[in-house]
Amino acid sequence: MAHQKFNIIKSTCIPIQIDNCNTDLIIPARYLASTSRDPKFFGDAFMRDLRFNAKGEPIADFVLNQPAFCEAPHKGCHEIIVGGQNWGSGSSREHAAWAISGYGVRVVISSSFADIHRNNLLNCFVLPVIVSEAFQQELFASIAKDANTVVTVDLPNQTVTNEATGHCEKFDINGYKKYCLMNGYDDIDYLLSQTGKIEAFENKK
Repeated sequence: MAHQKFNIIKSTCIPIQIDNCNTDLIIPARYLASTSRDPKFFGDAFMRDLRFNAKGEPIADFVLNQPAFCEAPHKGCHEIIVGGQNWGSGSSREHAAWAISGYGVRVVISSSFADIHRNNLLNCFVLPVIVSEAFQQELFASIAKDANTVVTVDLPNQTVTNEATGHCEKFDINGYKKYCLMNGYDDIDYLLSQTGKIEAFENKK
């Protein structure tokens, strides 16, 4: 499966201002039994119990149902989520990362992530960006003022910029994961890309 390479993501954002947003909120447990990896299936399950009531009716005041944010990212907007503190806490279910990716999101920005969820995001080609709490709150304020606020995430230079204010912060990322994201490699793709070097090493032995 080909993966979209990362470089610079410039997008409007979905503000999900929920601290300790756990993986059960991101994808309810009833979806975990599925053996499908269909992106649409998991994208439709993203935040399902916050988006819809028991009758399947949209909950109007939830951010993903508000007119400014209801258009899914795969239609060309809102590729970035700005989340609350400790994003992805709770169970380690990889399905939460599948749901975020399936919805079309490419970047999640927060002041802190649950470690396992952060790694799951990276494995699903979603970039988790850690910023200061002050910058996180500035982003929420800018988006509240103007839903069309654009944020630029520059992976090569490891910077995130609030285009509404011009403020910018650096973020950290594991060098191997950065290389894989920029080249569209998962772990197997990376190993295959090193076939020549591996064979040369074996031949020397």
